[in-house]
Amino acid sequence: MYKRAAEQECLSLLQFCNSLPKLSQLHTFILKIGLRSNPLILTKFTAISSHLNAVDYAASFIFSPESEPHFYDSFLFNTVIKAYAETNSFKRTALCHYREMLFYGIGPNNYTYPFVLKACAGIGDLDLGKTIHGTVFKLGFTMDSHVLNSLIHMYCRCENGIYMAETLFDEMSKCDSVPWSAMIGGYVKWGMPNEAVKLFRRMQIARVRPDEITMVMVLSACADLGALELGRWVESYIDREKVRKGTELWNALIDMFAKCGDVDRASRLFRNMCESKRSVVSWTSIIVGMGMHGRGLEAVNFFEEMRSTAGLVPDDVTFIGLLSACSHSGLVDKGKKYFDSMVNESGITPRIEHYGCMVDLFSRLGLVKEAVEFVSKMPIDPNPVIWRTLVASCRATGELNLGERIAEELMINQPVHESTYILLSNLYAKTMDWEKKSNIRKAMGKKGIRKVPGSAMIELGGVIHEFVAGDKTHKEHLKIYEMAYEMERRLKSGGYGAATSDVLLNIDDEDNDGALNL
Repeated sequence: MYKRAAEQECLSLLQFCNSLPKLSQLHTFILKIGLRSNPLILTKFTAISSHLNAVDYAASFIFSPESEPHFYDSFLFNTVIKAYAETNSFKRTALCHYREMLFYGIGPNNYTYPFVLKACAGIGDLDLGKTIHGTVFKLGFTMDSHVLNSLIHMYCRCENGIYMAETLFDEMSKCDSVPWSAMIGGYVKWGMPNEAVKLFRRMQIARVRPDEITMVMVLSACADLGALELGRWVESYIDREKVRKGTELWNALIDMFAKCGDVDRASRLFRNMCESKRSVVSWTSIIVGMGMHGRGLEAVNFFEEMRSTAGLVPDDVTFIGLLSACSHSGLVDKGKKYFDSMVNESGITPRIEHYGCMVDLFSRLGLVKEAVEFVSKMPIDPNPVIWRTLVASCRATGELNLGERIAEELMINQPVHESTYILLSNLYAKTMDWEKKSNIRKAMGKKGIRKVPGSAMIELGGVIHEFVAGDKTHKEHLKIYEMAYEMERRLKSGGYGAATSDVLLNIDDEDNDGALNL
């Protein structure tokens, strides 16, 4: 009778526990009244610890050497696994407790696997995910919709898992938005925005109502495609269907319009957004949008407003957007100022992306010596992107010997990366050194390295058309080339002359023009 009363009292106290000191006191109380092996108490204790970001504290209590394993049950382990799976840093620990559950002979159930698969998705371990999929199949849980949705999500988050996700998706009954959102998100994550848009259209035909998460993913696909017309339609669809507009959806709309070129619409959306809903991501999206379209001063103004008026602390991603904005607008002094501010005032350790923005800033303005000096003082090794940026700048400013030395060093370190060969080839074209340029092309041929053809996409009537340089597979290619020749004729009649220093080989002027124009 006493034990029952003590249990009820403890559960009541746990219900109102809202701080770590109180949790510690309850820990002592549980030990004192002899309930350390009560599964219900331990489960509730773990759940409260999770809300207080103290999962490790609860786990050390539950699985201490004094614990009695025969009191463990699946409900307790599910709670522990769930707590770890929902953290950003301890997903592997969730899987360790899953293995521990099996070690103690406690059978997992259909509530166990959504959390276990979520942990697999978080670490992107496809092989482990496949193994757990096999266990799920053997135990007969593949008919459970929550488990199946978790399997699709796991495969979508793992590299090379998207096609397995497609197979599961096509075989299941898709009555709610969860699997649709998972698949659309998977396509976006792995650079397949066209497939994401097509699946969203299938979702509409199936009359499945999308939720906020679905629309965030669709807007991300529109942003990746640069499909402004489609993005505008999606915005009107959201309003028409009265999809809830949380902070994440507002941010997705701002990001989509900014990336698709309608920066003014992105700015209006940002201003119409409730101030209390604006997160660091919201400010970063509008800063990046302004910067990528050459409106660096406006990006700087948004940044200053974020710090002074909104009182938000910018993170490392915000500074990448800001430094990139300074680079695109040639604001070298402001770029230097904000880079120093990031380190000295915000206490952010620069990542390679921040250093890359600064090198790009110097290089765009032709300040090659400053860029090289900056790189020489970096506390981390420059990546190939930074070196290639320097090579391109050397070519533009005529520092050809320096560019050649850097490019040759890159070819030693990255012998199969086509960009370095192309840059070095262009350097030789600049100096009209056709022999060296020819040797570079021969070396590329021997190593099986081919230049990836340039491509462009355009949206027309809600359809995305992709064009690849020299391609003739488009059904309207004859009309397209006819229009291109007409444009060329009009440009020439207006006094336009193509720059012929970057052609593939030493060919005559007439062929040079053709190579460049096509």
